[in-house]
Amino acid sequence: MRLEDKFKQFEERNKLAEYGGGKERIERQHKAGRKTSRERIKDLLDPETFVEVDKFVTHRATDFGMEKNKILGDGVVAGYGKIDGRLVYVFAQDFTVFGGTLSRANADKIIKIMDLALKMGAPVIGLNDSGGARIQEGVESLAGYADIFYRNTIVSGVIPQISAVLGPCAGGAVYSPAITDFILMVKNTSYMFVTGPEVIKTVTHEEVTMEDLGGAMTHNSKSGVAHFIAEDDEIAMMMIRELLSFIPSNNMEDPPIKPCTDDINREDESLQTVVPDDPNKPYDMKEIITTVVDENNFFEVMPYFAQNIIIGFARMGGRPVGIVANQPAILAGVLDINSAIKGARFVRFCDAFNIPLVTFVDVPGFLPGTAQEFGGIIKHGAKLLYAFAEATVPKITIITRKAYGGAYDVMSSKHIGADVNFAYPTAEIAVMGPEGAVNIIFRDKLNEKDKKQAVEEYKRTFASPYKAAALGYIDEIIYPKQTRYKIIQALDMTQNKAQSLPPKKHGNIPL
Repeated sequence: MRLEDKFKQFEERNKLAEYGGGKERIERQHKAGRKTSRERIKDLLDPETFVEVDKFVTHRATDFGMEKNKILGDGVVAGYGKIDGRLVYVFAQDFTVFGGTLSRANADKIIKIMDLALKMGAPVIGLNDSGGARIQEGVESLAGYADIFYRNTIVSGVIPQISAVLGPCAGGAVYSPAITDFILMVKNTSYMFVTGPEVIKTVTHEEVTMEDLGGAMTHNSKSGVAHFIAEDDEIAMMMIRELLSFIPSNNMEDPPIKPCTDDINREDESLQTVVPDDPNKPYDMKEIITTVVDENNFFEVMPYFAQNIIIGFARMGGRPVGIVANQPAILAGVLDINSAIKGARFVRFCDAFNIPLVTFVDVPGFLPGTAQEFGGIIKHGAKLLYAFAEATVPKITIITRKAYGGAYDVMSSKHIGADVNFAYPTAEIAVMGPEGAVNIIFRDKLNEKDKKQAVEEYKRTFASPYKAAALGYIDEIIYPKQTRYKIIQALDMTQNKAQSLPPKKHGNIPL
């Protein structure tokens, strides 16, 4: 064979591999409103940085006539490239090849990428679009899944793992994204479930559509399985790029600092009046957050789930921070099962990846009721407490208004290890609200007039930050307009914080 023939053969094979399942299947993918795996990778990575590995891998199955049906690449495109100049590893399931189903061979491609990512200390991004296990391969495919799950678990907290679900994701396939740090779904084109509508109909006689059962909005608002929702594939890739800009490449690095053009001394008069005079009047905590962060840019995580708590990323003086905040505009900002779980996982993520935590507190307590108690609010509320207490990153807390009862303790109080605790003059730090407290203290012994007086007395003593400040539980009472500068100052002071937990294999968080 002549040299040019060898090159020609290489070129042909290359083209074949890049063509995946062929023209017809690519068109079908586009008609369904979805991009192909290669188009997605192109949108995700910096131009001309993608390096593909295992381009010519094919499956090794011999049953059901599979040996006659081989496609180069075998249903997953894998490799590495850069996002904002930083190394990342990526695998994208190719729905045009055998419906993106997982074979032993393409599981090995994903495993190779994950092993490399761990060695090099760089994030892994999985673009999922798959019909699940390749049935013709039986247990070999299942073994491939389990090998991936195992790696997802071992690298958890060492390198960031991000999953985009951009098509179907069913059965055992959902457990890999579930272990990763963040799941992103796309409106109308992606869905996740353990058992599909047909099986559900057979077993429980419930009738449900794929969209209602496991669509993007279902998992973003009802189940809390997914963290983000995108309008289409392209926007999904942009969101992943933005998310990564707040996160370090691994657990030994600090998050990437950006030059800050927003004045760190900026004072906003509008903050002086955000918290209303009436302690029972709601206000939007996001107003405070977006006002104090760099460029007013707050990248919210899980915006549609458990909206009584807010979580997300921002920068303060160019430094990434994780923000956790009660939202008095929803359910008065109480803590309940869903908000505790949402907050706890985010706090643990930030702690694993050296991202300082800024907590805004306005919490009247835990949500009362049988549904919460039977649902295990004690155990679930303890997750948030555990996560804050265990976190060794810098922790800055600002109490804007209510901090009542056990919920005051849980929300990154001084007592569970916060480094700097601020309070606005509007802060109320007490065991409970004035009316409830007076009823318990005096047990109906007072007439209306005396009761009113007792409530006022209680308010003067406890419905303020001064008692806590006198005991050293609050480090500083600040004007709301100073919030930005005070937080940046505190982050500056705590940037070299070194704290380690007692030696142990791992704690036993109440799950």
